[in-house]
Amino acid sequence: MAPSGVFSGFTGKTLYTPVPNPVFGPILEQVQDLAELKVTLRGLWLFHRKRETLRAVSLDEFLADRTLIKGLKSAGDDSAAEAIRHGLRLAVKRKTFLTHQLDGKDTVFLLNTDSDQRAIARLEHGEAPAEVSDGPEPETPELEQPNIFALYEDNIGALSPLLAEELKEAEGRYPETWLREAFGIAVAENKRSWRYVAGILRRWTAEGRENRGDAERGKARRGDDGKPGRHTETDNRKKYLEDYQRRWGKGPRQRTGG
Repeated sequence: MAPSGVFSGFTGKTLYTPVPNPVFGPILEQVQDLAELKVTLRGLWLFHRKRETLRAVSLDEFLADRTLIKGLKSAGDDSAAEAIRHGLRLAVKRKTFLTHQLDGKDTVFLLNTDSDQRAIARLEHGEAPAEVSDGPEPETPELEQPNIFALYEDNIGALSPLLAEELKEAEGRYPETWLREAFGIAVAENKRSWRYVAGILRRWTAEGRENRGDAERGKARRGDDGKPGRHTETDNRKKYLEDYQRRWGKGPRQRTGG
């Protein structure tokens, strides 16, 4: 067991959060205030966990965040709250974060991206805001459902920072079942690369994905009476891979000319 206060290391189940490269360059060079640095890093995590169209985090969520409170606590909870507010003010002044006052709601913060700049402009022109969470989200469960970064790490290997943004976009573009099955095909074909997985996803988008729905797959696994059937998850993946090979002319079933 690691001594108290010493980090024990990143395990195989560690999940990853994408961080814009400028955070490791000019922002890291310029930030001198510890509160600003901690609020900025924690804010990136909070923004990424949002699933609303408008990935905004309210002031109340920042002030209630236990990690920030513990990380910035010196003399008491009041001092932590003031440190969080101070860090937010500096992050907005540096333009790392954007801020907006919603009608009838608290101040919200967004990451200063092109899409969030456009969202702020729409709000300022009176367009209805997208749904924004009213309260703090629960802490991440220890065994939360793996996101696309975990899928990549588990099936392909170490994640390159250059791929983080592309993976994030893919997570928003494709259904979770597509992502899981595409990674599964890449593993079964021993084509462990994001290029191969992305090619499968693009093909499904352009030409359709011949596969049964989730309900039918569940029925096949359990049988009509709800009891486990004779086909395992591995059997289903093998059958799907064979269907995929036949359709696209890959693997041992491919005919040769002659």
